Parts: sequence; C-alpha cells; structure tokens
Amino acid sequence: MDGNGRWAKARGLPRTAGHTEGEENLASVVRAAVQRNVGWLTAFGFSTENWVRPRTEVRHILGLHEKLFGRVAELNELNVRIQWIGRPFGSPDARTPKYVQRAIRKAIADTAANTGMTLTIAFDYGSRAELARAAQQIIADGVPATIETLQQRLYLPDLPAVDVLVRTSGEMRISNFLLWQIHASKVYFTEKAWPDFDEHELDAALSLLQ
Repeated sequence: MDGNGRWAKARGLPRTAGHTEGEENLASVVRAAVQRNVGWLTAFGFSTENWVRPRTEVRHILGLHEKLFGRVAELNELNVRIQWIGRPFGSPDARTPKYVQRAIRKAIADTAANTGMTLTIAFDYGSRAELARAAQQIIADGVPATIETLQQRLYLPDLPAVDVLVRTSGEMRISNFLLWQIHASKVYFTEKAWPDFDEHELDAALSLLQ
C-alpha cells in the first residue's frame, strides 16, 4: 500500500494524514473485493524495515492498525475472515506491541467463523525473515530441504500462491513481500498512490487474470 506519504505531501498534509487515508481506503478496497468474489486479499501494512521510520509516524501507524483489527462488526457483516502474517509474537526479533497483539488475536477469533473472503494483514512482516525462519526450522527438525518442507514451515502454510501482485504509487519493483508466494503471479503497476487506489484500479488488476 505505497504512496501514503507522497499523497499527503502533494496536498500539503502531514504524512500521518496519508496513512490515515490509506487505512480508510483499505476498508473500501475490501468491500470492493468482496463484491467481486475475491477469495483472498493480503495487504502489506507494516514491514520489518518500517520500524526505522520517525517514532511519531510509527506510533500513528500502530494506532491505525489497532483500529483496523478492531473493525470486527464490519468484517462480520461482509463475512470476511481476518488473519495476520508476521514475525511470531514469541520470537526474539518480534516487535509488535502487546496492545496490537491483543487486537490481532481478538479480530482473528471474532471473525473465525466467517466463510467469505480471507483478509490477511502483513504486520511486522518481511519475506526474507519468513524464509530464513523456515530454513532454520528445517535444519532444527532434521528433515530434507524441499519445496514441500519449506512451504510447511512458512508463517501461514495454507496461504495460497498469489495470483496478482499490486504495486501502487509508480514503484516499478517488488519489495520484501511474499517472495515465496508470488513466484508465478501477475504484477499490476499503477501510478496512483494507495489512497487513490479504487474499484476501477482493482478491476484493472483483476483483468490480468482473464
């Protein structure tokens, strides 16, 4: 969900305003995806690299994610199941604050019975950290290193392969996001910043599958 800061700067607003708008837009995109019968939607909310951002910006983003995981009534109304992907809370390198952890656990429990779209939020997530941890577990378990054994040791082994990767804000690259899962995905690049990513952009991304 790239371009929140640039979106705000173009409007003479603080970067935090861009993040707020971006979080609100995610709710709009979730609704649009549900209407289009999308089965799985994964959003990169906060990476392992984002902790180096200014403290006030990080605090603002943390608050927004606590609010995001608190939108249980809306998710239940949409029949959306929410899950989270990131460094396990108990691991020594995990940095997700306790109050965000509580919001994540509650949202997962309160939407577990929903049977519609699965919304996965990547928070304190980095694909290289995920793959390194899977490799370490293979070594610790003493099993052969294969595609199957590595897949089984990912953060969310049942997360399906990505069909379409969306990159907003004119960034012509991939980032440290689901590198294992995007191995055969289509990639949709758009100049629009994330707060301006709308249902028409979503339709354009989904059209790559036709």
